[in-house]
Amino acid sequence: MHPIAKRLTQSLRIPLIGAPLFIISNPKLVVAQCQSGVVGSFPALNARPTSQFDEWLFEIEEALAVGEESDQDTKIAPFAVNQIVHRSNDRLDADLEVTIAHKVPIVITSLGARSDVFDAVHEYGGIVFHDVINKKFAEKALEKGADGLIAVASGAGGHAGSTSPLALISEIREIFDGPLLLSGAIGNGASLLGAIAMGADFGYAGSIFIATTEANASAPHKEMVAASDSSDIVYTSHFTGVHGNYLKPSILASGLDPDTLEAKSATTMNFSSSGTNVKAWKDIWGAGHGIGSVKAALTTAELVTRIEEEFMAAKISLAERLAL
Repeated sequence: MHPIAKRLTQSLRIPLIGAPLFIISNPKLVVAQCQSGVVGSFPALNARPTSQFDEWLFEIEEALAVGEESDQDTKIAPFAVNQIVHRSNDRLDADLEVTIAHKVPIVITSLGARSDVFDAVHEYGGIVFHDVINKKFAEKALEKGADGLIAVASGAGGHAGSTSPLALISEIREIFDGPLLLSGAIGNGASLLGAIAMGADFGYAGSIFIATTEANASAPHKEMVAASDSSDIVYTSHFTGVHGNYLKPSILASGLDPDTLEAKSATTMNFSSSGTNVKAWKDIWGAGHGIGSVKAALTTAELVTRIEEEFMAAKISLAERLAL
C-alpha cells in the first residue's frame, strides 16, 4: 500500500471518506463523520462568505481537538475541504489562503487541476485528492502533482462520470499505484468492500449522509432520499452544464419533465434551467445510485456503525465463498 494511503488508513475506523455535499455538508456533519472514524469533508463554497469559511475551520478544529483529548482510544479521522478549481469560482484564491492558514490536512479539488493549487497545499504538508472521470483526466492530474485520485464513476451523486467503476478503477490502476478513492454507488458495507476488492484504497460516499440528522438538508430532501432507489436517479447536464445524477422526484416537483431535459454545455457552473428559476442543488437535489440502502434518518454515528458491521459481515461472507 502506498505510504499516504497506509497513513490515512491507520487513522480511520473503516476505509471510507465522506464526500463533500454542496449546501448539505456543514461543520456539524463533518465533525460527526470524523468523530465516527471516517473522513468528513465540505465544499469551501458552503461557507459564505470566505470569513465564514475561516470560522467553520476554527469550529471543526476545536471540536475535533476536544474529542481527541476526551477519548484517546477512539480514532478521530482527519477532515477535508473541497475546492472547486473552475473559472467560475471567483473565491478560489481567497479560500485557498484560508486553507493554507489552517493547514487543512486534506484538500479535494474538482473541475480542474492546477499545479499551483497542489503546490500550495504541499508546501504546508497537506495532501490533495483530485476528482477524475476517466484515465485521461487522471493522467493530467498526476502530471500536475495530485497525491491521490478520486475515481468518480457511473452512479456517483452530483457531478459524475459515465464509466463503470470496474473499468475506471482498472484503467487508473494501469498508470497509478497511489491513493485511489472510488465514488459511485457506495451505499453499504458490502459495496465498500467491493470498492476495495476492485483495487481502490477507500470508498468515497456522499448520498448516504444526506438523510443523517446532522446534515444540512431539508426534511423533504431527507425523506425523498429515504424513499428512493437507483431507479429514481436521472443523469443529465441540463442543470449545470456538467453531467450529474439527480433525484427524479425533485425534478418533477420543480415542474420539469425528466425525459425531455435539454443538454447544456459547461459555460458556467451556476445557472438556472432555461426559462425557469429552478437551480441545481437548491431545488434539484443530487444523489447517487447508492441511496437504495437509505431507509430512514440516522445519526452519522449510527450510519457509520451500520456500514462497519456490513463491511465486516461482507468480509466473512466473501471468505466463506472463496473457501468453497
